[in-house]
Amino acid sequence: MQKPSIHKKESERITSLKSYLVLDTETEEEIDNLTQLASEICETPIALVSIIDENRQWFKSKVGLDVNETNRDLAFCAHTINETNELFIIEDARSDKRFFDNPLVTSYPNVIFYAGFVLKSDENLPLGTLCVIDNSPRKLSDKQIRSLKTISKQIMNLLNYKKSMRKQEELRIQLVQKNRELERFASIAAHDLKSPLANIMSAANLFSEIYASQIDTQGNLLIDSIEKSGQRLKLLVDGLLEFTKIDDLNLLTKSKVDLIKLVRDLTKLIGNNDNLKISLNNKLTSIETYPILLDQILINLFSNSLKYSNKKIAEIELNVSENSSHYLFIVKDNGPGIAKKNQTTIFNLFQIASTKDQFGNKGNGIGLATVKKIIEKLGGEIHIESEEGQGAEFHFSISKVN
Repeated sequence: MQKPSIHKKESERITSLKSYLVLDTETEEEIDNLTQLASEICETPIALVSIIDENRQWFKSKVGLDVNETNRDLAFCAHTINETNELFIIEDARSDKRFFDNPLVTSYPNVIFYAGFVLKSDENLPLGTLCVIDNSPRKLSDKQIRSLKTISKQIMNLLNYKKSMRKQEELRIQLVQKNRELERFASIAAHDLKSPLANIMSAANLFSEIYASQIDTQGNLLIDSIEKSGQRLKLLVDGLLEFTKIDDLNLLTKSKVDLIKLVRDLTKLIGNNDNLKISLNNKLTSIETYPILLDQILINLFSNSLKYSNKKIAEIELNVSENSSHYLFIVKDNGPGIAKKNQTTIFNLFQIASTKDQFGNKGNGIGLATVKKIIEKLGGEIHIESEEGQGAEFHFSISKVN
């Protein structure tokens, strides 16, 4: 018996194999079905998806065989992965000097005929084989060989797909963890900033009141700058704190929301009849949700429409509808619109589409990030439809069952 040689790139091959995390995993129906198909097409009693690790041949999938693994030194597939051709065929192992006295030939499972296609990773390194086995000598037709090759490629596609999905899940978990760390840092930083910031603002106000008559114009401008900067920083800190609070819906209570009353109250809160007109255009009169979170969503969207309006009166239309699982909202305004290049980033934390609002103030890039976070917590999604100069439409949904 001739033992199989170690692959010329064995170290890289094993590293690639381990990246698939396939060894000693449970059977999978998709791969088992393909193994069964190989057996039926080639008319062989045994078909295997064989994985070759450092010391053994382990079967990811098997038809017609009772064992889960064999020693690598005995494995036909360990020879196959060293071949330059994808297909390795032994028509009668009893007459082949490499295999005639192999225990797998002379005893169970009595391998006489063997045909194996190499399963190669994206790095073109062999991981194992798809093989078919018979207990008597035989040949495969060209059609059977083509089919076996196609099935082997499909098995490798499945392994690559599962590897890709696992990597994506790992990245998702890492991203979630990083976001949690960022939010925790933002919360701690914001809390730590509130007290000294309040002291700075109070000191500036007090200094201005006591020494106003003794300070020249330039000095008053500097104090005014300190107060405005402090106020802006306060808004940033408060925004960060609100952003980090949206975590546990169990702490909140669902209730019936009267949409007509909601619009009336928000109009009074955000603007006045001289500069803001909010209209409700829908058949629903009420919905069941978390009022405090819906308020926060609409306050942010309405306030943005007002702040960045280029019209004498900011006109906002709220449309509310429903389907079987979600409430559907559209907030439409008559403002300047949002450029296409900014529409995919405005919901990211600290991303700002416009440098200043109509009052000359610069946004902090927290409001729409908070809106998106709330909506996703409520089992929904948000997107924008807008053309520059033609206003903007924010479309979002919230789940009825969340």
